[in-house]
Amino acid sequence: MKLRISFKYTHLYPSARSLVRMSTRPLVRSSARPLVPLSSRPPVRLSTCPPFSLPLPPKPPSPMTINETEAQIISEFAMFDDWMDKYNYLIELGKSLQIISEEYRTDQYLITGCQSKVWLHASLTEGKVVFTGDSDAIITKGIVSLLIRVLSGQTPDDILRAKLEFVDQIGLQEHLSPTRSNGLSSMIKQMKLYATVFKMTREK
Repeated sequence: MKLRISFKYTHLYPSARSLVRMSTRPLVRSSARPLVPLSSRPPVRLSTCPPFSLPLPPKPPSPMTINETEAQIISEFAMFDDWMDKYNYLIELGKSLQIISEEYRTDQYLITGCQSKVWLHASLTEGKVVFTGDSDAIITKGIVSLLIRVLSGQTPDDILRAKLEFVDQIGLQEHLSPTRSNGLSSMIKQMKLYATVFKMTREK
């Protein structure tokens, strides 16, 4: 005896007639507010805030004059009562000295009359004399640092007029050995000689 089993899935699919009926039904609008045509919308009002702009960078400070730099150095050394502390400060100043280029560490740029080796180079940039220097002695290197700090970036005329009174006011001259004192005078003389040459070159 054979059993025939059939399954009918037609109840799962809507008939064509029901699909037509569903497509012709009017859409039911939701309770949301009706759409407004673009032409009837009010124009968008632009913001009246001023345009954003970045602040201008501050102007670089003007370079200090020789007298102002001297006064600053005198004030710094006045903080120390003991000259051993002043020597240590002088050594620290020498450590911050910009190293002279190797091409200028030659005998041509050595300053005669110094106990230790001192190299000094000068160039004229936009009417200002720019000094770089170095020394193989830590105390002398600190002295070079002070002189470059005062005179570098100044005009030849200002350098020639400079009296460099800070040397005596901080007691540097009297606390140096005779040979170091002579070396200090030689350094100042060489720096003013550079200024003289640059001044003569500009006047030609």
